[in-house]
Amino acid sequence: MPTQERRPDVLAHVAGNVRALRTERGFSQDGLAAQAGVSRRMISGIESGEANVSLSTLDRLAQALDVSFSRLVRPPDMRDNSRIDSLAWRGQSPDSRATLLGTVPAAREAELWTWSLAAGETYPAEADAADWHEMLYVMEGVLTVEREGADPQIVVAGDFLIFTSDRPYIFVNHEAGPVRFVRNVVF
Repeated sequence: MPTQERRPDVLAHVAGNVRALRTERGFSQDGLAAQAGVSRRMISGIESGEANVSLSTLDRLAQALDVSFSRLVRPPDMRDNSRIDSLAWRGQSPDSRATLLGTVPAAREAELWTWSLAAGETYPAEADAADWHEMLYVMEGVLTVEREGADPQIVVAGDFLIFTSDRPYIFVNHEAGPVRFVRNVVF
């Protein structure tokens, strides 16, 4: 599939939002890059719509710009975050994807996602701050969550898992069929 077709639609508004927020806060591209811990080249690529940026890089940019992840990715004219419904991640298989459905306020924010992983697919995540939590509910299949320093946890359809995401973790589908689950990120 061509790159343009494989690009998650959550990135559609990132270029303009990053540019507008960076300018509003008085950052140069170099300044934002330093604040977010990414290269100036990455900032330039994001603002031009050329970069294939990871969700963790978007999290770092949002933090550097003092906005929520959802503010960075939503359409600029959207009044609230209750129905974003944008594809944010796509795996190698068309059956592997994550869609940011919407968010609500928490201490800072809570995100509601639907996820699916095809057989053999994985999604690695970097560690979040100590006050971030993951809430997973498996609707179909079997999800394995591998967390650094802990035994893998297996979550079957109809079961859930809640954990603090302060260390790296991986979502894994070891099964022959897809796994579908709901993910809440609370921070």
